[in-house]
Amino acid sequence: MKLRAIVILTVSLLIILVALPLLFIVLQAVFPAFSEGSLRGAFTPFLTLWRDPQLGASLRGTLGLGLGVALGSALLGLPLGVIRGLFNLPAARLWDLLMLIPFLTPPYIAALSWILALQPNGYLAQLTGFDLNKLLFSATGIILVMTLNIFPVVYFAVSRSLLASGQRLATIGRVHGASAWRAFWHITLPMLLPALAAGMLLAFTMAIEEYGVPAALGSRSGVVMLTVSIEKKLADWPIDLSGASLLSLLLVLVALSGWWLQRRLVGNKEITSITGKPMENQGAHLAGWTIPALLVFAVTALLAVALPMSSMLLTAFLSTLSGGISGDNFTLRHFALLFSQQGEALQALSTSLSLAFGSALITGASGLLCAWLVVARRLRYGALLDGLSLLPAALPGVVVGVGLILLWNQSFWPFTPYNSKAILLLSYCCLLLPWPVRYIGSALRQLGNNLESAARVHGASPLTALRLIVLPLVFPSLLASMLMVFAVALRELVTSLLLAPAGTQTISVFVWRQFEQGSVGQGMAMASVAALVGLLLMLLALGIMQRSQR
Repeated sequence: MKLRAIVILTVSLLIILVALPLLFIVLQAVFPAFSEGSLRGAFTPFLTLWRDPQLGASLRGTLGLGLGVALGSALLGLPLGVIRGLFNLPAARLWDLLMLIPFLTPPYIAALSWILALQPNGYLAQLTGFDLNKLLFSATGIILVMTLNIFPVVYFAVSRSLLASGQRLATIGRVHGASAWRAFWHITLPMLLPALAAGMLLAFTMAIEEYGVPAALGSRSGVVMLTVSIEKKLADWPIDLSGASLLSLLLVLVALSGWWLQRRLVGNKEITSITGKPMENQGAHLAGWTIPALLVFAVTALLAVALPMSSMLLTAFLSTLSGGISGDNFTLRHFALLFSQQGEALQALSTSLSLAFGSALITGASGLLCAWLVVARRLRYGALLDGLSLLPAALPGVVVGVGLILLWNQSFWPFTPYNSKAILLLSYCCLLLPWPVRYIGSALRQLGNNLESAARVHGASPLTALRLIVLPLVFPSLLASMLMVFAVALRELVTSLLLAPAGTQTISVFVWRQFEQGSVGQGMAMASVAALVGLLLMLLALGIMQRSQR
């Protein structure tokens, strides 16, 4: 295969996965009869949307929730990340592992776990007598639940930035007479701003694109979000494709505005370390602050990990919710039903595993080619290729789902993946493509072009250099990113709900439907299995990444 063929293949994949779904959303938003093959009534949906009384509430709810979660994640993740990055925290890797668990737990699972724990006569009321139901079903409660689930993105961004940059400049400031607080405020904190802004932006984006938590808690708290409004326009009769498309574009605009604001506030500032890789923490001793620091981490782990996970596992092991927490009410029946051939759980598990495996392979191969063409080959239009491959990071899952529905539900296609498992595979690949592109691109930048150039001087073609030199060197990053794609694909909810064919269930759809049908125990048993699989895969990915950095 020649280099030109690789370029054509890569561009074709990006067009199919990213560009075409977004294009069809724009066309459907402008032309309300586009799905019928007509261009009449151009721009009339804009006026209809402007007159929609729910538009203002949806937009305010989305922005308020996104900003609240971003701020809450910063307030929680920044001090924890600073402690982890600047000081010798006892059992530091154990705390890192605990902070990974909320990220691996789907937000809707966390929301359902909190409902079971805090509802009237819930687990908290049974054990302590406290009733926090009103707090949970409120805008503040939704923000708290999502913050406890999302804050690790800020924690890891801050702590890894400090571990990479070290404390050399702050130490120099201390030598020249600055106090510890002054050195932190004027040296360390400005160096942290790019990482902090990136973490807050990611928290904001993850919050505004979330569907499960607002759907589970929002109806009783009066909070309306764009994601829920889009799903209703597609689920309620009559189906409003143009309205869903316009709301999708509005949601993309909100996400891109966050990216623009981050660039305006931070600019092109970057942290550059001497080695280019995170180092083992050689930070200061906490001394008398060791116990307070450990208490802060312990309380955070209790709220973000122990309580929701305990609620999930407790529900999975209780025979009935009405029986309460008692010795004779514990059972393994729900787990047994999962692996029973009579149930749908085994099929949902196998479907999710196969789709996640396929997504990991496709995004891994596509990400490798994209990163190699952009970083190593430096194509003339590499910036466009890079932007297109990273665009899904700003596309909420519900937007990708709408785009794929509009794209592949057209009569002019000779064949279509719509109403098959292939449409789910396309959605997962679109959403998760940025993971391999970023990881492999970072690895390629660390390698530089010297080795490949040397191979070219000795007669190797570009493809031979890619196969025999580049691929073995970036393989740890490639494999780690593929494992992360696998773990995240197992938990994807919103595109699965929108696109799953009749009779097909994934793990997330199975859990969601079990709650709708009242089979809470079996749903939480499936959630427990999925969380364990995701945690094991993430640990494997982290182990591979750490070995590649040595």
